[in-house]
Amino acid sequence: MTLEEMREKKKERGYSLEYLATLSDVPLSTLRKIFSGQTRSPRRETMERLTAVLQDRRSSCGDGNYEKGTSGAVSEVFENKSAYAAAAREIPYTGEDIEQGRYTIDDYFALPEERRCELIDGVFYDMASPPVVHQMLAGYLYYQLMSCVEKSHAKCRPYIAPLDVQLDKDNRTMVQPDVIVCCHDEQDSGVRIFGAPDFLAEVVSPSSRQRDRFIKYLKYKNAGVREYWLIETERMDIIVYRFDKDDKVRVYSFDDDIPVGISKRNCAISFRGIKQRVAKLIEKGRNAE
Repeated sequence: MTLEEMREKKKERGYSLEYLATLSDVPLSTLRKIFSGQTRSPRRETMERLTAVLQDRRSSCGDGNYEKGTSGAVSEVFENKSAYAAAAREIPYTGEDIEQGRYTIDDYFALPEERRCELIDGVFYDMASPPVVHQMLAGYLYYQLMSCVEKSHAKCRPYIAPLDVQLDKDNRTMVQPDVIVCCHDEQDSGVRIFGAPDFLAEVVSPSSRQRDRFIKYLKYKNAGVREYWLIETERMDIIVYRFDKDDKVRVYSFDDDIPVGISKRNCAISFRGIKQRVAKLIEKGRNAE
C-alpha cells in the first residue's frame, strides 16, 4: 500500500494519527513524519504494520447469528487469531463437536476449574497465566480506585480479576476484565457482574493485545461501558477511551495524573510510584526469555 493510499484509507475510516499509532504500535512521532512527508523512505516494517491495520476489515463485533451450542466439557480452548468476523468457522479440537462461535455459557461453566478463559460471542479465548508485572499493575490500579472511592464516599465499587462479567446479559459472552468498576449495586449478583460495568481496564500483554485492542474494544463500547483503559506494559503508557463522551483516544504516560472520567474528575490515577519497579520487572522478563 502506498503512502497516498494510506492517507485515503485513514481519511475514509476517520482515524486520527493518535488512534493509528495505538492500533499499529508505531510511535506517534514517526507517523507524523511519515504522513507529513518529512520521512521520505519509511522502514519496511513500519509500512507493513500500517498496511496491516488500514487493510483490516474488522469493523463489527460478530453480528452473525449462530445456532445454540450444546453444553458439555471441552478439553481444548483455542485463541482465534484470524479476523474476528471469521470467528464462527470450524476449528479442529479434541472434545465436543462444536464450532467456535457456537459455545454458550453452559459450555463455559462446564470447563475444568483449572482452565481460565473468556467467552465472547460464542468463541472461547484462552487466558494464559499473567506475569508478575501484569498483576502488579492491575493491583495498583485497583488499590488507587478503591482509595478514591473511600475518600469520596462514592457509590461505585471497584473489583479485580478473576471475576466473571456477563457483559451482554445473554448466554454467549462471559469476560474477565483485569479491573472493573460498577456504580449500580444491582449489577453485583454476589457471584458475578451482570451487565456492562461503568469502567473497565485491561493490562495488555503480547498474548492478549489482539483481543484487548480490537475485540474487547468494540465489545465493551457496544455493550455500554462508559470508560475503557488499556495499560500498555512495554511502552508504559495508558490509552483511555471515553465511550460516554466522544471517540477521541487519550494517551497518558505513567508519570501523568490520569483523570477517571466516570468520577467527574474527582479521582486521578498515576503509576509513577511503581514506574521504576515495572521497568525492572520488564527487563527481568526479557532476560529470562
